Amino acid sequence: MKMALLHTKDALEPPVDPVIGQLDAALKSGGHEVTNLVVGDSVQPLVSSLTENRPDIVFNIAESFAGKSALESNVAALLNLLDLRYTGSSPAGLILAGDKTLTKKVLTFHSILTAKFATVFRGAVDWAGEIEFPLILKPPQEDGSLGITQKSIVHDVRELLETISSLQEEFQGPVLAEEFIDGREFYVGVLGNSDVKAFPIMEMDFTGYPEGRPKIASWAAKWGDEGDEKGAEFEGTRSIFPTNVSEELATRMQKVAVDAFQALRLRDYARVDLRVNAKEEIYVIEVNPNCYLEQTAEFASAAGKAGIDYNTLINRIVELANARYSR
Repeated sequence: MKMALLHTKDALEPPVDPVIGQLDAALKSGGHEVTNLVVGDSVQPLVSSLTENRPDIVFNIAESFAGKSALESNVAALLNLLDLRYTGSSPAGLILAGDKTLTKKVLTFHSILTAKFATVFRGAVDWAGEIEFPLILKPPQEDGSLGITQKSIVHDVRELLETISSLQEEFQGPVLAEEFIDGREFYVGVLGNSDVKAFPIMEMDFTGYPEGRPKIASWAAKWGDEGDEKGAEFEGTRSIFPTNVSEELATRMQKVAVDAFQALRLRDYARVDLRVNAKEEIYVIEVNPNCYLEQTAEFASAAGKAGIDYNTLINRIVELANARYSR
């Protein structure tokens, strides 16, 4: 099968994202002829590449257009307009899951627990629930914890206003304020369409996190600080398969993950981020369609724990997408 591996330009910039080579090798192991295509700052080169050498299917891992995460859904919409088959969620699913505010509204409608929240932009309040400090503030249309730092946790009105101002200036968009759920953080991979399955749960282990800092999966914790220094937050966190979670709680988390996946009308695969408080209440923090597929990252690691090796996993995603189009 002739396949285009579609990714963003920044994946090729130093340091080159290893997932590109891993996906290329995995797809070739499945007998596919793979061409790498880049989503840049202009749509015309991409359209030309896709129409002049039309692939049978596009493996879509593009998470932005022209460097803007909010335009991720437009890439999938373009593939629709070109009548191309592609892996992953539709434009509608990417919009719902890509905007954390919309995500929370949809989940609330489906009685799926998520933190109480408010949204603010340039002094106007879009929505305000009955929220209480401490709060965590974040740009609702960014992913990978972009914009989330230790300063994102606020405890009073002064800190709230200062952080809202800073985020609006940096991201030129609304700010999501939600109650900070103090508890353990888990990740659940989901795979499937008509028969959706959840992988074994993984936990963000904060055992080595710097003392006195709120335990959050900040940008620094996920990717390291600016420059070459990994930083204390990065070094103090690791993803593990927890051994001290009851089977009952793990099963409930998997069900919540599948429910959230279906409520947002996602396709093929996703990763659902959860927080569990001391009462073992499960809160959906974020849902990641087209999540990071690097071989050692949470989604592929959890698949491996479920007995699905990396090459099989990637080609299974292709099979799921093809099955959707064959109906």
